[in-house]
Amino acid sequence: MNWKRAAVGGALSLPLVVGGLVLARSESADVSAGGGGAKMAAAPVVAAEVVTRQVADSAEFTGTLAAVQSVELRPRVGGYLDSVRFAEGGLVTAGQVLFQLDSRTFEAVLDRARADLRQAEERRTLAEKRFERGEKLVAEQAISQGDFDVLTAERAESRARVESAKAAVRGAEVDLQDTRVRAPVSGRVGRALVTQGNLVSTGALLTTIVSVEPFYVYFDVDEATYLRFAGTTSGARGKDGRVNAVPVRVALTGDEGFPREARLDFLDNQVVAGTGTARARAVLPNPDGKLTAGLFARVRLETGAARPTVLIQDLAVGTDQKGRYVLVVRPDQTLEQRRVELGTTEGGLRVVRSGLAAGEKVVLKGLARPGMAVAPTLVAMAGSEHAEGARP
Repeated sequence: MNWKRAAVGGALSLPLVVGGLVLARSESADVSAGGGGAKMAAAPVVAAEVVTRQVADSAEFTGTLAAVQSVELRPRVGGYLDSVRFAEGGLVTAGQVLFQLDSRTFEAVLDRARADLRQAEERRTLAEKRFERGEKLVAEQAISQGDFDVLTAERAESRARVESAKAAVRGAEVDLQDTRVRAPVSGRVGRALVTQGNLVSTGALLTTIVSVEPFYVYFDVDEATYLRFAGTTSGARGKDGRVNAVPVRVALTGDEGFPREARLDFLDNQVVAGTGTARARAVLPNPDGKLTAGLFARVRLETGAARPTVLIQDLAVGTDQKGRYVLVVRPDQTLEQRRVELGTTEGGLRVVRSGLAAGEKVVLKGLARPGMAVAPTLVAMAGSEHAEGARP
């Protein structure tokens, strides 16, 4: 890009700063001083050689965290609430009693059911004895076959009454147990929506519980990514048709890069026509218990095998109306403007998809423009702090 010098009272305009580069405005190669010509000296700049690493092709998406298990805790029986036995917002374990309902009515029902069972068992014993006597008498033709049939029916009825009474006892025991409302899963409990002393009806919402280890990360992938993982021939799915557990990197608010490792767990069976996306899911460990459902997440999904890739600092990138570019130091120590296509970040550096090759050097700092002769000071690409301290 060439800039013409505008002279106002013989003064030069200020240099233009673009990204990490300071672009000098265009001047003639010779300057006049007392009628003589002098060639412009090479401009000092800070440059660095591009970094080449093995980087897999990837795509980035946005998503949200969701609990693997989420439960609305509701009682199976009704009654007055005797006590709340948990700390709101704390962790609970599966089977822990969280609410205790008044159990006196259910204890009485159970006692009555047990008494009915004992009564039925006594009647069954009597019916069994009458049946045994009837068997002998009918064999001796002391009673008719019709009388014996009545004894047989009485025995069968007494046995059925015993089974019915046992079922009533089991039902009463279950109802009594259900007065202790327990956590069905381990996780973090919400606030108590009903307090002690209130009448609770069957099915009323008492609180909620969400699991905390691990978490799901739901995100939407584009059609190209979906096709990459949809077929079984590509190896992205197993023999059972489920998507393979490929690595996924996750970043939450405040994270540098993508420090959290997850694995792909699910890919939906269709693409939404209106958006051209499909729902995907990754499993994210939460060993320290700090994560919670609903958090925003950035997801990086590997879409190809690792290959040699050029990386640079964002400091080296400039932008104009035509797009992004860098200034490359040629072997003859002059600058070339090179258009680049950038990708994601990797270890603090920007992936260059096209425009640069391994071994090339780019300008990070200094008064620079295309075609200018420069005297580069080389620094490490990975250390932006060195580039800051090496200004000409």
